[in-house]
Amino acid sequence: MTDSTVPGFASLGLPFPILRTLEELGYEAPSPIQANSIPSLLEGRDVLGMAQTGTGKTAAFSLPLLARTQVDLAAPQVLCLAPTRELAQQVAEAVKTYSKYIPGVNVSAIYGGSDYGSQLRELKRGPQWVVGTPGRVMDHLRRGTLNLADIRAVVLDEADEMLRMGFIDDVNWILEHTPRSRQVALFSATMPKEIQRVAETHLNDPVQVKIESKTTTNDRIRQRYWFVGGAHKNDAMLRICETEDFDAMMVFVRTKQATEEVSDFMAANGFKCAPLNGDIPQALREKAVEKLKAGQLDIIVATDVAARGLDVERISHVINYDIPSDTESYVHRIGRTGRAGRNGEAIVFVRGREKRMLRDIEKATRQPIEEMPLPSAKQVNEKRRERFEGRILDAIHSEKNKVYREMIEEILSKNPVDSLDVAAAVASLMQGEKPLFIDEKADERMMSREREPREPRERRERGDRPERGERRERGDRAPRAPKALPEGRAKPLKGHPEVEMTRYMVAVGYDDGLKPGNLVGAIANEGDLDSEYIGNIEICEQFAVIDLPNGMPTAVMSKLKKARVCGRPLDMQVYKPSEAPEGSGNGGNSRPPRKQGGRNFEDRGERRERSDRGDRSDRGPKKPHRGKSDGKPRAPRKNDR
Repeated sequence: MTDSTVPGFASLGLPFPILRTLEELGYEAPSPIQANSIPSLLEGRDVLGMAQTGTGKTAAFSLPLLARTQVDLAAPQVLCLAPTRELAQQVAEAVKTYSKYIPGVNVSAIYGGSDYGSQLRELKRGPQWVVGTPGRVMDHLRRGTLNLADIRAVVLDEADEMLRMGFIDDVNWILEHTPRSRQVALFSATMPKEIQRVAETHLNDPVQVKIESKTTTNDRIRQRYWFVGGAHKNDAMLRICETEDFDAMMVFVRTKQATEEVSDFMAANGFKCAPLNGDIPQALREKAVEKLKAGQLDIIVATDVAARGLDVERISHVINYDIPSDTESYVHRIGRTGRAGRNGEAIVFVRGREKRMLRDIEKATRQPIEEMPLPSAKQVNEKRRERFEGRILDAIHSEKNKVYREMIEEILSKNPVDSLDVAAAVASLMQGEKPLFIDEKADERMMSREREPREPRERRERGDRPERGERRERGDRAPRAPKALPEGRAKPLKGHPEVEMTRYMVAVGYDDGLKPGNLVGAIANEGDLDSEYIGNIEICEQFAVIDLPNGMPTAVMSKLKKARVCGRPLDMQVYKPSEAPEGSGNGGNSRPPRKQGGRNFEDRGERRERSDRGDRSDRGPKKPHRGKSDGKPRAPRKNDR
């Protein structure tokens, strides 16, 4: 990689390992808040940033502070305070992603609603980064389980939100317990007097960065979102393209690789489609745009930077295949449609963990984004029938088809067959082996399950656990009998018995600290698979098995083999008990496999309202919860920019 691949970020002075990660993530140019904050933070200056949510603040402070992190010092060096546990999770995951090529960086997320045991274990490992909510951070400080003596930088993310939630006194208390020499970065969408007082008290001659909000959208653009459900994004986009009446379409993805993959998929399904990314020579990019203008292309799949300056009036639809990482990018993307007084359509694909960004976009644009259902199999089949019939009618030409007509007449004269049967056989040959229609019954079963109201997450997770204050008696418990290796056959998927499942083995287990949630999150992210379709999980000492839908695409399996969980690649392969790692079974004194049914672990937003108000009750001298962690997976991660 050369500096030219990420010119904007390279010019800010970021080191090569971080630039390498940004290139893989598809970040090609810094947002305004990043361009104005990163150089000052790299120099060690305090920064007072005023910018709307969703403008890329996470990368604005994470990248420069990662560059200043001392990896050989196993002690907290950067403390980031966030108003909610959801944001704390997002920031922690983002820092882990950005530090991919910086060996030795450990990140710990501490927040209310999570068991103390896992947090204490993480803190004992000496993470350089601690991301947490104010209440839980105070609790750990009072218990002596968090030491801020080596803190070199403190980040206050969404300070005005912490003020609104009543955490500002906690923030002041925490800052008073950090070294006076530490660097401070304070980011807030607004600057009320209380936040100004925090800045005046704790920041030293800060560089002030103010990003004016320009997020206004054309009211002639109808905005909708599809909540990513059981269908793969590619299948969803194909259905939308087959049922929407569009002239030309722009599809935005996050990475250069995705432009090729999505474009190839759509082209294989009959659409005239081309990719547009920074690796494609300028001459070919210009040629693709000219084809789009001339009606020789239906769809262009592009990254943000590759699409800059593109102005084609006939673009009627913009699809955000990957939700953008900031609100400005969203506005720029959908601005490709609704030109010259025309109406436009903008659709964004949203996963459960991305609903926060959807709300940020609505807040910044001051326009609601309505949810849209995925077109049904019946709707798709009706369109396919119309197009197929149209192709046949368009092909009727007496002169061009003269030779074929003679061949058909000869077939009919020599064979006792009906002329309609011959016509149907020719139509079948024209279609090929690929089915023309979607199975409507199977599709309706899938759709109806997506529409079914789900039992509240809290109730599902609690099950029959003892009430608070009860103790599980260990002394009378019978010893466990040795258990064999997991069976080789996959179990039926709960709620979707019609889906055929295959059992896979991954090269990560108990010894690596694997929990079901780690595995579900990685597969939901890397495999682009809704967690509702992730089946039984059994974790052994050195490996784990997981049931996934049969016929996973080769490209997806390739990504899953390389995906890393607990610091190790999954190396996923079809499970065969005879090939399981030696000594990793469950006989003898080894722990039995932990089983996890095929539940939906995707964060659908149910838990967000609980945020971290509960942190305030965690400050007293309560003892840490002594029961074992319930092993429930956390929400899949989000890599925020």
